[in-house]
Amino acid sequence: MSTKVKDLNTSVIEAFASQIRGKVVFPEDEEYNKTREVFNAMINKHPGMFVMCQDVADVIYSVNFAREYDLLVAVRGGGHNGGGLGLCEEGMVIDLSGIKFVQVDLANSTVKVGGGNLWGEVDHATHPFGLAVPAGIISTTGVGGLTLGGGVGYLSRKYGLTIDNLLEAEMVLADGSFVTTNAKENPDLFWAIRGGGGNFGIVTSFKFQAHPVKNIIGGPSFWPIEQIDEVMAWYHEFINNASEDLNGFIATMVVPGPPFPEALHNKMFCAIVWSYLGDPAKQEEVFKPILDMNPIFHHVGEMPYPAIQTLFDGMLPPGLQWYWRGDYFKELGPEVRVKHLEFGSKIPTPLSQMHLYPISGAASRVGEEETPWAHRDAKYAGVYVGVDPDPANAEKITKWCKDYWEALHPYSSGGAYLNFIQDEGQERIKASYKQNYERLAKIKQFYDPSNFFRVNQNIVPATSKEPIES
Repeated sequence: MSTKVKDLNTSVIEAFASQIRGKVVFPEDEEYNKTREVFNAMINKHPGMFVMCQDVADVIYSVNFAREYDLLVAVRGGGHNGGGLGLCEEGMVIDLSGIKFVQVDLANSTVKVGGGNLWGEVDHATHPFGLAVPAGIISTTGVGGLTLGGGVGYLSRKYGLTIDNLLEAEMVLADGSFVTTNAKENPDLFWAIRGGGGNFGIVTSFKFQAHPVKNIIGGPSFWPIEQIDEVMAWYHEFINNASEDLNGFIATMVVPGPPFPEALHNKMFCAIVWSYLGDPAKQEEVFKPILDMNPIFHHVGEMPYPAIQTLFDGMLPPGLQWYWRGDYFKELGPEVRVKHLEFGSKIPTPLSQMHLYPISGAASRVGEEETPWAHRDAKYAGVYVGVDPDPANAEKITKWCKDYWEALHPYSSGGAYLNFIQDEGQERIKASYKQNYERLAKIKQFYDPSNFFRVNQNIVPATSKEPIES
């Protein structure tokens, strides 16, 4: 059993807090309840303290103190994690939101980013230079969580996953030491953090390769949900043979309201959200096959890259109820399409939806053992997301997600994208890493033999027989 913060001597806590440049927040403090809010309002955990770190020294002091007094530790970057793994009960939360900076190096198109940054802040800094780092689809997502889990988004087909563009990281390890890791320094650790989650230490800075991206041509196409069979069958062939400049994730969704035309409101659709990086002069040629499918609504145009990254921010602000499940898929055969029709026709709330993100193109050309992200042979990372502002609907959206997942899981390729897993057990984690789990467990044993970093999708140190209590 871990020690609870409340059981520590007051003088011990005060001595620790006096070392911290940032603020330390306790349950009795006025801002405590606000501080413990995360993106998913379904999460309701009560840490014993928050250390709002301002610099690397704060992180080192926190790790050393927690280790000395056997405190359970959670690490929070952007706070977007669906399962609330940036929080813990009665232990210490090391919050990185004060460690923010974005440094663009134009000489080699690299970007160095703080462990507490959000992706929108990165896009803001890189866009004026015509650069972007592959990330997700919501700008309020934290850099740390998305990167350490993989990073699938609009640029994946052209430039790979976020981890495929990670060049270097600076980390605080479980013993309090500070290390740099890249292809030459601590290369085993560098391999592990490119998909291995927060198991190996606290990343205080990331260095990424950026790519030439200024404006894109993008937006959604909608078809009535009843056409999902033909649209999905067409989409599977189309996207996997399309130019890598074109990306588009397919969804089952409800149009919740403005800015979409009133005639579409509260109706269920099969949708595809497109993003095209190529020559604008070829727009008509590229989108002709899409228009030939006669979407009921098609709104695609040129926009700055940050605009598509923020497209869903207003619709999905922090503080909603969330539940999600995920799987990888290689095919979208008839038996898969009929299940999407079934569950896409009974979406429980206007914000609930299903997405399939393509893993073709550059993302598929990385070897399965080059990074821990082992499912490079899958064609899609799928996620079923139940979302609603009302806590009274939490059970309804959760049941829809679980039922949707259970109906389609038999047709999946096993495992799931780490960032789409909630509390689903150790075997599910192992399935997500496939043959790479054993190597990850050995690296975990070397860098964190006591499983100090265990409030995560946990990789158990190789010599341990069971997961340590979390």
